[in-house]
Amino acid sequence: MTTIAIIGAGRGLGAAVARRFGKEGFAVALISRNQDRAEGLAADLRGEGVEAKGFAADVRDPDSIAAVLESATETLGPIEVLQYSPLPQKDFMRPVLETTPKDLVGPVEFSIYGPVAAVHAVVPGMRFLPGENRGTILFVNGGSAVKPGRNVTGTSVAFAGQAAYAELLNEVLGEEGIQVSQLIIGGRIVEGDEEKGPDVLAEKLWDLHVKRDRFRVQVSSD
Repeated sequence: MTTIAIIGAGRGLGAAVARRFGKEGFAVALISRNQDRAEGLAADLRGEGVEAKGFAADVRDPDSIAAVLESATETLGPIEVLQYSPLPQKDFMRPVLETTPKDLVGPVEFSIYGPVAAVHAVVPGMRFLPGENRGTILFVNGGSAVKPGRNVTGTSVAFAGQAAYAELLNEVLGEEGIQVSQLIIGGRIVEGDEEKGPDVLAEKLWDLHVKRDRFRVQVSSD
C-alpha cells in the first residue's frame, strides 16, 4: 500500500480527496497545524474504511514539514502522492500599497519554503517506487496564482512563486516519470456545487494523478 500525504487537510477539500484516494486503496496522511483536528478527521475516515492518520506540522517551518513526512512514511507506507493545499492566513491578504517587505515574509514561507521542503522530503522515495510513471505532486491554489489581486498582495506574490516552482518541477521531474500538476480554484469552494464542490474537485485531482497529461487545470476564474 502507498500513501497520499495531504498538507493542509481539513473537512472540505482535504476530506474529499482523502475519501477519493482512499477508495482506490491509498493510505492517507492528514497533515495540518492542529493535531486534534487532523486525528479527528482521520478517525472519521477510518470509520468509513479508509486507512488514515493525522499529523501536525507547521508549513512555515521546513524542518517540521520534513519530519512529519518522514513520520507519515514510516507509519503508513511510501508516499506516492503529495498534495500541497494549506489555506493561506487572512493576514497575508493586504492591499498592494499597504504591503511592506515584512508582510511578505509569511506568505513566502507558507507558499514557497513549505512546498520546497515537502518536495525535497518526498521525491527521493518516489524515485524508488516500483513500476513506471509513479509519484505525483499536486499543488492547489486560488485564482491569484494566475491573476494577481490588488487586495490580496501576499498570496498573489507567493502563489505566483509557487506556480513557477511547480511548473519547473513538472518539466524536470516529468523526465523521471513523476507527475507534477496544479489545480487553480477561482473563488470559494462551495459544498454541493457542480463546479467547485469538494467532491468534484477531488475527482479532478484524482484525474490529474491517473491521466498524467496536464500541468494545470483551472476551475472558474472568479
